[in-house]
Amino acid sequence: MNTIQSLSAFHRLLRLPEPKHPLVSVINLSEAVFEEDEMWKGFVSRFYCIALKREATGKIRYGQQHYDYDKGMLSFTAPNQVQYLDIHSMDCHGKGYLLVFHEDFLLKHSLAQTISGYGFFSYAVNEALHLSEDEENDLMEILFKIDKECRHIDRYTQEIILSQIDLLLNFSLRFYERQFITRKSGNHRLLAKFEQYLIDYLREENPEKGILTVHQVAEAMNLSPNYLSDLLRIHTGQNTQQHIHEKLIGKAKEKLSATQMSIGEIAYALGFEHPQSFSTLFKKKTNMAPLEFRMKFKFN
Repeated sequence: MNTIQSLSAFHRLLRLPEPKHPLVSVINLSEAVFEEDEMWKGFVSRFYCIALKREATGKIRYGQQHYDYDKGMLSFTAPNQVQYLDIHSMDCHGKGYLLVFHEDFLLKHSLAQTISGYGFFSYAVNEALHLSEDEENDLMEILFKIDKECRHIDRYTQEIILSQIDLLLNFSLRFYERQFITRKSGNHRLLAKFEQYLIDYLREENPEKGILTVHQVAEAMNLSPNYLSDLLRIHTGQNTQQHIHEKLIGKAKEKLSATQMSIGEIAYALGFEHPQSFSTLFKKKTNMAPLEFRMKFKFN
């Protein structure tokens, strides 16, 4: 797999001058030239990329997903993820900007630990963000400040640029949450689909399938795990794992109260490999051991 190790190498691929700063750059897409190169057929990079596309087109495969760019789309890619660029789909007259910063630029800064918490770095194409004009202008202002700061490098440069990147990420987080809220009809359909999937999975009671995982649910709904959890958290206050556990405990309560199945049989029916794991989760969620719940229920 080809690796783009530096921003200088990335600039050369786009036929651009050397970056003003060795670890961070704001690239004007109207100045970039995408030419045939073996690199585009499969590569990983060592930097984060935040793309603000305006009237730009192109197809990029990122991990297991595809980005199809159109007007007003904001997209994010993280280091060390496999990417494929369809060079023939690139529009040479497209407009937009790429903010690229090397992973080493975050060293010794708090953002190095917190940046992984921004789930949109793993979002799929149909989850990407479309901006309003005001939102786009807010981000453009930040990009211009970063570009300006790259022109003179001193001991304050890193902190100033990283504070701007942090601001940009927080704006983006706000915009994504706004998107979750304003797209109510589509989100409600997703929530209903999610709920039904959990019900159907637990109803089937196939122990060999094991306990339902977040990745299984997300894949079945054609969403990334982070996006699904963000969507659920915004609308329900709980993430995907919490919902799965809630359904498991609900099903366990039904069996404890309405059947004579042993704790081990219930655990196995729910997909647990070991009864102890089931008992631990049940007690954590209800403050009672399974047998204690069964006796309390019968007593009531």
